[in-house]
Amino acid sequence: MAARNRVLADPGFQRFAARFPLTRPIVRSKARIMFDRVAGFTYSQVIAASIELRLLDLLADGAQNLADIAASIDVPIEGTDRLLRAAASIGLVERIAEDRWALGGEGAALRGNGGIAEMVAHHRLLYADLADPVALLRRGAGGGQLSNYWTYAESVGQGDGDQVAAYSGLMAASQPLIATHVIDSYAFGRHRRMLDVGGGQGAFIAAVAARVPGIELALFDLPAVGERARRALDAAGHGPRVTIHGGNFLADSLPGGHDLVTLIRVLHDHDDAPALQLLRNIHAALPPGGRLLIAEPMAETPGAEAAGDGYFGMYLWAMGSGRPRSKKAIAAMLRQAGFSATSNVATPLPLTVSAIVASR
Repeated sequence: MAARNRVLADPGFQRFAARFPLTRPIVRSKARIMFDRVAGFTYSQVIAASIELRLLDLLADGAQNLADIAASIDVPIEGTDRLLRAAASIGLVERIAEDRWALGGEGAALRGNGGIAEMVAHHRLLYADLADPVALLRRGAGGGQLSNYWTYAESVGQGDGDQVAAYSGLMAASQPLIATHVIDSYAFGRHRRMLDVGGGQGAFIAAVAARVPGIELALFDLPAVGERARRALDAAGHGPRVTIHGGNFLADSLPGGHDLVTLIRVLHDHDDAPALQLLRNIHAALPPGGRLLIAEPMAETPGAEAAGDGYFGMYLWAMGSGRPRSKKAIAAMLRQAGFSATSNVATPLPLTVSAIVASR
């Protein structure tokens, strides 16, 4: 490794590799990747501006000229032109004539997933905490704007509607794509009764209700969160199928009688000690042969390593709780909690969500 790094850092070798026909494509590819990493914040802000100004929604109705776009988004023509060019460079929009712009392929895909738009808007808080990343790392986890966004999760108390509304709403908006991948990957129909622990406003359990007939469903979360879940599930027509249990899953006993418990994007929100306590509480609530399904973005996922320890590692540090874990690390925690066997569940898009199932 040291020899490799000396060669790669040598200016003479860099000049040679950039000129030599066999290495030139590799050099250009590596340079493009490094530039994108350095410029990533700017790209993300172009996306944020496009969403905040509803530029993508505007162009989804049809191509428009520059002046009309500027008037619609209330930005001067020069600023609108700069935004459109930047958005076009990352595929959000496309120029179809000298003065006319249309929605691009990446923009269409972005509009099709409302959860991404919610996360982009939410990133204002993350970027504020990362404005001085060294200070963030030195002061310890949390303590910034993002950690204040999730105050209810740190409390053993009951919480209230105002505390849980923003974060629960974000999780509900970003849940549908996750839910689709999880339900496509695991045979929920083999179970009689399912308990979704930390189920938030019920977005995941509603997706299961819509696609898996016959299974009895229950949700466990803080009382204030459960109240929001009840309203959402009733509005969606799933209320009669779902029992809501209020409590704190770290301090209170979980209801028994379910042969499947699900943790959807919950475990990685907690540090090791509370995460292990949660797994032990679930183990105690499951009958012999019962299963626990954990689904969330995981560290060390082949092809998605940066998403695990890069994005979620820093996000959860700013949040003040939790860390991304590899499947191997989760399996070790499950064994420590008393589970007898674990197996990986293949998902269509591991970058977004991976899954592991454990048997009691």
